[in-house]
Amino acid sequence: MRTAKIHPTAIVDPAAQIANDVEVGPFSVIGPQILIGNRTIVQSHVVIEGEVMIGSGNFVGHGTMIGAPPQDVSFSPERKTKVEIGHDNIIREYCTIHRGTAEGSSTKIGDKNFLMAGAHIGHNCEIGNNVIIANNCLLAGFVQVDDGAFLGGGSTFHQFMHIGRLVMVQGSSAFGKDLPPFVIAAERNSVFGVNVVGLRRAGFNAKERDQIKAAFKLVYLSGLNISQALEKAATMKFGAPAREFLDFVSNAKKRGICPLKRGGNKEMLV
Repeated sequence: MRTAKIHPTAIVDPAAQIANDVEVGPFSVIGPQILIGNRTIVQSHVVIEGEVMIGSGNFVGHGTMIGAPPQDVSFSPERKTKVEIGHDNIIREYCTIHRGTAEGSSTKIGDKNFLMAGAHIGHNCEIGNNVIIANNCLLAGFVQVDDGAFLGGGSTFHQFMHIGRLVMVQGSSAFGKDLPPFVIAAERNSVFGVNVVGLRRAGFNAKERDQIKAAFKLVYLSGLNISQALEKAATMKFGAPAREFLDFVSNAKKRGICPLKRGGNKEMLV
């Protein structure tokens, strides 16, 4: 910590474990149970408290709060909970990331994610890798976001919901049900089609994309209920990506998956 670049107005507890090349900006406060890996930049007025582990190559913007107690009326301050952040994340200014609520639990953020200004990550959320969370998104407690998802600015997400891989969410939307992988979602609890452009960019070949579309149509457009659609899918030949979609639907939480809203762009469905 002696050779870390720490601004003289910053308050860094001597017990904090900070790599030699970490930068800490003016008026930031870093508590005793903090571990920060190499090549990480912490800008000004950042507060990192509680038990927090931050990997290497991260950027933490001005005014960010990491490790604050969860906004849970049942939380007791003596509980030992934490935040775990991976590598090469960009966390822009004024984001808030709260630590877990149950004893021994964590809020987890993986690698190479981009949290834009003002995003809120509630207690016990689990963010995968290469996720983009745009400005002022609000994630309640226990939200799971899988790899490569894009959450548009100002969107809100109910506690305990699951957002699948490569989901694309339009800004200013709101969701309380699970979003299966590879879909485009918008408005309030509405799915509009398959994220075809995102699949291409992620390297899915034509056969994989076609099978995902077929699985999507089976669930949303066949006229069958979910149980019937899954029974039929079990008799069909699907590759791993389409099976990922179907398995997600099968394992959706009690509130179920977001329904399809008719009248969407036909290019998303064919």
